[in-house]
Amino acid sequence: MIEPPYLLFLGDAPDMLAAKVAVGIRDWRPESAVGQLRLPDCNADLGLKDMSLSEAREKGARTLVIGVANRGGVISQAWKTVLVEALEMGFDLASGLHNLLRHEDDLVAAAQTHGCSLHDVRVAAAAYPIANGKKRTGKRCLAVGTDCSVGKMYTAMAMEREMRGRGMKATFRATGQTGILITGHGVPLDAVIADFMAGSIEYLTPDNDPDHWDLIEGQGSLFHVSYSGVTMALIHGGRPDALILCHEPTRSHMRGLPHYVPPGLAELRDTALPLAQVANPACVATGVSVNTQHMSDDEAKAYISSVEDELNLPATDPYRFGAGKLADSLAAM
Repeated sequence: MIEPPYLLFLGDAPDMLAAKVAVGIRDWRPESAVGQLRLPDCNADLGLKDMSLSEAREKGARTLVIGVANRGGVISQAWKTVLVEALEMGFDLASGLHNLLRHEDDLVAAAQTHGCSLHDVRVAAAAYPIANGKKRTGKRCLAVGTDCSVGKMYTAMAMEREMRGRGMKATFRATGQTGILITGHGVPLDAVIADFMAGSIEYLTPDNDPDHWDLIEGQGSLFHVSYSGVTMALIHGGRPDALILCHEPTRSHMRGLPHYVPPGLAELRDTALPLAQVANPACVATGVSVNTQHMSDDEAKAYISSVEDELNLPATDPYRFGAGKLADSLAAM
């Protein structure tokens, strides 16, 4: 078990998107975050108190969480001094990077010497089956995006909060390191062997009550050439009844791919829906989630209205304006 409270380590994150793990914990588990620790060249800022390791320890922090999701998921050598010092001071370490803490000899040695734990979130915890595509009881909703890091996790979590507040049966199903760190459980999909990825999502979303909704955290994008494989596994393994289309309208290029322009929402709908209907012919697109964090209120509301007119689907920024419209669309099914 990863022991809270956490000190969120931002390292040398170049921007806020690179610190999305820490951002997610701040937004959804603020009671677990005592502060942030940044290296001198870090360009991310959570708005939390900057703390040294000793200051955080005095405030009761138990675990230093690596809150960075860099390209390739690598533990930077530039972080090592801080990570080793944290272990020497009695902190546990937690990470969702591909580069595992348990494979770093210096971290393992320091953890053993000082009686600390190394928590690698991005490790498959079960023997997942190969997908069979069979219909399961209960209902499932999947967030799909025009790009990576457009708000698919926030969409599903905001919907869960709204639906539970109404007394609806709903469960957020985490498929990435941030969601797993927030909720304490899930499937680290991009760490699963390819043949078993779709099966791991069947495992994550088993038979349930007829009126229960699994809200599946999306990953990657069908249009992102680096990460489209995980999206396909979610679409077929999740066998969703509903798709929520997710978009961040201010981007000029795909995340990490400056030579690719993001698609529009209509293109996302027309690409994702037929693929979802391969596994579940009854699947429909039920709503649109717009990440408006870089827009003013007036700009955001005008854009959302234009999306509703274009696609004839309810649209909102579920984190900024609430997930009511998206919950309404599922309640009507």
